[in-house]
Amino acid sequence: MKHISLTLRGLMRRSVIPTLFAALASSPFLTLSAGAEELKSPTLDKIARTKTITFGHRQDELPFSYVTPDGVVRGYSIDICQRIADHVRDALKLDTLKTDYVVATPATRFLLVKSGKIDMECSATTNNAERREQVAFSYPHFITATRFVTKKSSGLNSIKDLAGRTVASTTGTINIAQLQNVNREQKLNISVLISKVNSEAFAMVENNRASAFVMDDVLLAAHVAFSNAPGDYMISKETFGPPEPYGILLPKGDDAFKTLVNEALYKMFTDGEIETIYNKWFMSPLPPDGRNFNLPLSPELKAAFKEPKEYLQ
Repeated sequence: MKHISLTLRGLMRRSVIPTLFAALASSPFLTLSAGAEELKSPTLDKIARTKTITFGHRQDELPFSYVTPDGVVRGYSIDICQRIADHVRDALKLDTLKTDYVVATPATRFLLVKSGKIDMECSATTNNAERREQVAFSYPHFITATRFVTKKSSGLNSIKDLAGRTVASTTGTINIAQLQNVNREQKLNISVLISKVNSEAFAMVENNRASAFVMDDVLLAAHVAFSNAPGDYMISKETFGPPEPYGILLPKGDDAFKTLVNEALYKMFTDGEIETIYNKWFMSPLPPDGRNFNLPLSPELKAAFKEPKEYLQ
């Protein structure tokens, strides 16, 4: 199997991307060419050789990536990655492509991608400049902001109300960094409890060990929806920072693989298939117990799907 690579001469001739390394890639996608030798793809070479693609997934990040009691890995991001895998299989002209799953926690996801133990991380990982120093991201497939969840009975409505309280967040996330920054800048004297996974942090609020849990708003909504008493909780209107996108986590420097991933996403986003996938996970009953997020597609995300482009802010 030949290496799959990007033909820069062909890109310039077709004007698909005016400048490959522009600050913001505004074109639909790059064109792949088998046989060009300028840029090789170790990821695609490994996939072609093993006929296997490996997804990193979460165990409890509903509805993006989680494991149901019957041991099946499911979720919005998993469905998207499966479509990407189909596109990779067709591009490599493979008769079959096996999917392997590896648990990737917030603390281990970057190392797993960098070491090649997973080919892509299919969950809910925020794209920012600091993280792009060590990994790459696909086009955004979700947009969210950092908020806190608390019990309605606590009377905590704003970030300032958290002053002097015990607040939980998850290690390895930008959320905990945003919480610490606000805590320091506003001199709130918040005691931060660090958990390994989101479910553990939410349980701290459930069991009154913490007054609030700081995380991406959509993930907070998931924990509330699947809790024993959804009506007991409220999610703050105030955010700890501006909205930011999620992307599929990819190996840094493997431009040919990233191009193929974005090519699959571009088609999925612009032909309307993504809305079917979105409605399945955010507007419909979810396994295992039929809870429903009832979270309509936001205008920001709808715009991102209409004109897919890299987020490089």
